[in-house]
This record gives sequence, C-alpha cells and structure tokens, in this order.
Amino acid sequence: MHPRIRLELAKRWSEPHREHHDADHLAEVIGGLDALVAEGLGFDAELARTAAWFHDAVYDVHRADSVERSAELARRWLGPGYGTRVAEIVLATEDHVSPPGDIEAAALCDADLSILGQDERRYDRYAAAIRAENDHLPMSEYRRLRAMVMTRYQNRPRIFVTEPGHRLWEAKARANIARELTTLGRPVPV
Repeated sequence: MHPRIRLELAKRWSEPHREHHDADHLAEVIGGLDALVAEGLGFDAELARTAAWFHDAVYDVHRADSVERSAELARRWLGPGYGTRVAEIVLATEDHVSPPGDIEAAALCDADLSILGQDERRYDRYAAAIRAENDHLPMSEYRRLRAMVMTRYQNRPRIFVTEPGHRLWEAKARANIARELTTLGRPVPV
C-alpha cells in the first residue's frame, strides 16, 4: 500500500470519536491476522492486512453504512482490480460472515472478532469502549441492542470460522459473551 494512503488511513483511525474502533483496534486486528499466519493458516496475509486498514476506515455510529463506505473508499483509493478485491473482503466484516471459499475474508472476520476471545480485563475494556462510542443511546436501549448483537454471536455454531481462529479464541469468546449477556440482563443458559 502506498505510504500516502497509509498516512491518510492512519488519520482516520485516529479520529477523536473512536473509543474502540481506533488505531489500537487496527493493531489488534493485524496482530490477529499475524496469529493466524503463525498458526499455519494459508491465505494472502498482505491482502488481508490491506483490508484490515480499510475495514473501519469510515466509522460513524450514527450511520448504518460505515462498512459500505469503507469498502467504497478502498475501491476509490486502490483502483479497479485490487481495490475491488479489498472492498469484497471489507464487506464481509459487516456481519462477520465470509463468502464460502473466501479465506482472506474469513481470516479478517476472525481477526476482527479476536477481541471477543481475549482475557476478561481486555474484553471488559473493549465492552466499555463500545458503550462509550454509543453513549448517545439511553442505557436501556443500548443494553437491548448490545444484547441482541452478542446473542447473535453466541447462537452461531462457530464464532470463528477458520480452524486456527476457532482454536485460539472460541472458548474465551463464548465465556466473555455469556458473562456480558448476564451483565446486560440476558443470562445465557449453560
């Protein structure tokens, strides 16, 4: 990726309204991709890293189209061909479901969700940052919406679709989500 593009993206990742979706999150996602490489997952890691830089490049909690706008930014800045491929991978992060056979999208989705599988203290900081990004919502509405999102993840047969992602993060993610759902007033049956 051209240094000028990386600099422009870094500015976006440093916007003051970002509590979780910031440069630290980007570093953790890239670290998650590196962990998948270290665990032997075969994918185009450089392509996935580029998509990581774009995946939350546009982030506005007041709009529902941030992922689409981030994908469009990749298309515009990277051009046809490569930019279109990066945009396809970025679009998978909207619901964290990769198209069948798209290993780069699967890797990015797993790396993006790897925060769910961290130790309790890190997870709690993440959950607090998500709340801070959504502080415009009344607490009751936030709890309802957050519980809905986290229940969707908890109800998936697998949160992490790659084998290394599943091994690395699945068990802790399920425990963290169950714990958060309990604090949101939605206990998860054991």
